[in-house]
Amino acid sequence: MSDKPVIVYGASGYTGRLVCEYLREFNVPFLAAGRDEERLGSAMERNVAGIETAQYEVATTEHTVDALAKLFSGASAVCNTVGPFARYGPEVVEACLAAGVHYLDTTGEQDWMITCDEKYGADFAAAGLLLAPGVAQMYTTGEIAAQVCLEQPGLDTLDIAVFWGGSPTIASTQTILVNAAMSTAHYLEQNTYQPWDPEAGLYQLSIPGQHELALALPWGGTSHPVWFRNDPRVANVRALGGVFNKPLMLGVPQIVAAALEATKDMDTDAKYAALDATAAQVMNQMPPRENPRLNKSLDSVHASGPLGRAHCVIHGNSNYKQTGLLQAYAAYSLLQQPPRRVGFASGCQAFGHRELLGVLRSFGLVMEPVLTVER
Repeated sequence: MSDKPVIVYGASGYTGRLVCEYLREFNVPFLAAGRDEERLGSAMERNVAGIETAQYEVATTEHTVDALAKLFSGASAVCNTVGPFARYGPEVVEACLAAGVHYLDTTGEQDWMITCDEKYGADFAAAGLLLAPGVAQMYTTGEIAAQVCLEQPGLDTLDIAVFWGGSPTIASTQTILVNAAMSTAHYLEQNTYQPWDPEAGLYQLSIPGQHELALALPWGGTSHPVWFRNDPRVANVRALGGVFNKPLMLGVPQIVAAALEATKDMDTDAKYAALDATAAQVMNQMPPRENPRLNKSLDSVHASGPLGRAHCVIHGNSNYKQTGLLQAYAAYSLLQQPPRRVGFASGCQAFGHRELLGVLRSFGLVMEPVLTVER
């Protein structure tokens, strides 16, 4: 049982450390939880800025529903950074429900989000609890841009592009491969999920702020089609994403294709083990702390309807810091007041897109959105 109101599960990872750092900024006591006490303690002491002034403890746990529920009991919110989430998320979600705790995570796995919606959403709503997967820069900041566009009535189609600078983390690399091998990426067409063509390869996009065409992928489909599937304003959503590093993007399809070919005849456990090994060959160490001069982000949303268009662009920096801040603020907010929506909900639906934008702006992580409206 925890006497801290917020638990960061997977706190020793790259994103988990940043969540802890921003919880300290909000003066929120937290429990840094995971499986390895020595690794957790080292991560807090060596990698979390200002940790000497934070109110925190370290705790280890087994990754089972019973053990996690026991640990979560007494807390108000869990920030889960342990992925791939389709593989490790069910125990954490079920433990949160059993312990009566709000759930947040940083997933980019569309199939996991659909599972949260369809399998767990109603139970969380009945318990008055928030189930908010995908509270992260790659999804929430783009959703903020989409919601700003949708402040203009009569727009029902969203064309979303999300780009960022820097290298993926170990967990992100694993997620990319697991997404490709274990699930299908979808877009939304007339409120119905439709599969992206897995053979389409890289897409070329014209994005604001540069003359060179950028390379993008469906990136597992992203969260946006899931968030907007039951929004009466929106019928169609397509989202593509990528990194500004063109050579890295050119290599992604080859890496994914090789992993798929190597694992196509394996059972589930063997496939996960092989994908983990491939991910380790691609990225087996923590990337350096973000530099805002290098690690830039771009979220661009074209919204259209029969008689109108809007385009919102949000330029920012340090996408992992944005994720850490969004997670910490969401947990902080849940300690102050109930969310705007319980059950399955996005960060914007639960906390307000203008509120989240204000938080990102106040920490210097995004510029004021550039909005163009045509009527």
